[in-house]
Formats: sequence, structure tokens, C-alpha cells
Amino acid sequence: MPSIYPSLISADLLNLQATMERLQAVSAGWHIDIMDNHFVPNLTWGAQFANAIAQATLKPIWAHLMIDHPTLFLEKLKLAPESTVTFHIETNDDVQVVIRAIRAKNWRPSIAINPKTPLNEIYPYLALVDQVLVMSVNPGHSGQQFIPETTTRVATLAQFIERNGYNVTIACDGGINRSTIAGPLHAGATEFGVAQGIFGAADPVAEIRYLSDME
Repeated sequence: MPSIYPSLISADLLNLQATMERLQAVSAGWHIDIMDNHFVPNLTWGAQFANAIAQATLKPIWAHLMIDHPTLFLEKLKLAPESTVTFHIETNDDVQVVIRAIRAKNWRPSIAINPKTPLNEIYPYLALVDQVLVMSVNPGHSGQQFIPETTTRVATLAQFIERNGYNVTIACDGGINRSTIAGPLHAGATEFGVAQGIFGAADPVAEIRYLSDME
């Protein structure tokens, strides 16, 4: 069954604490989108917000860094051990340096790949990370439509991981909801960041339960 991380970018920020208290029993953890208005054309939160969320919950944090220079940003983060920190292969920093910096903090290194980037660009790093995030939308904005080709990309990646014996999970983020999750889930993805698919639902708690029970 999939692990569902509500993406707080779509939550009601004026009532965020109450929302988290309501959803924590059914959520795998919290997905935090950090955008710098350079790597992507949007500006969200910084390290202070992510750190505040981390201090307010015992649930795992999944920080998704959509920023040009993740190495410098990592020094500002204060997350619990085993938190997941995702950065993009398309960013400007040296990939192995970023991975080592994340690992040094006792976090799970995760590398994201955008829809138009060839999958084989991440293959050299699969032995170094704990998770690969296959973006199912172009990063930068919540509420986009799921890109159907994502399912094929997940399946190709899952087969490559299995053939080579890598110990790495596959995640998806973007346009995930009850109508789109089955494709990447059956193809091999196990972790999902979900924004409007949860917070746009009439009953977010019931929606998380539904998505978490998918097989």
C-alpha cells in the first residue's frame, strides 16, 4: 500500500496546526515544497517554515527542495533524523556533494527528476540515494494535471532498479489523486506527495484513507 504525504502547499495556512492535528493519524508524514523563484517560477517557504513544522510533529518530514543551490540551504534545515530531503538533478550544485551533505545530516537522500529529463541521467546515483522522485508534473505550481507518461517512466525505473539490485524507493509528486494514483502505484512507486488530491476533497481524512488503501 502507498505512503501518502499531504503536501502542505495546498493546505489552509491560517489553520495549519488544526489541519495537521486532524490529518496526522492517517498521514505517512508531511510533504513540504520549498521553492526559490529561480529554479522554479514560484516562491514558497524557507528553512524557518520547514523547521517549525518539524518541531511541531513526530511524523516524518519530506522536504522537497526546488531550488538552485540546495547545498547552502541544507545548513539551515533542522529536521529529525530519517527525514527525507529531495533535491533536483537539474539544479546547479554537484549531485554527489548534495547527496553526501544530506547523508551527513542522517537524512534520507532523495533525487528528483523532471518530466523532460531523460531517466538515465539519474542512473549513476541510484546506489547513493534512498529515494527517487519521478515528477509527475513540471515543478513550480500546485494544481497541475498529472502527466500520463509518468507511469511509463516509473515502470522503466522500477525495472532498472530491480535488475541492478538497488535499495531505493520510487516516489511521485504532482497531480496525484484517486483517479491518477493507480498507474504509478502499479508501476512501482510507493511514496506520494499529494496536494489538491487531499486538500481539494470534501473530506481530506477520508481521502487519505482511500489513497492509502489502494492496491
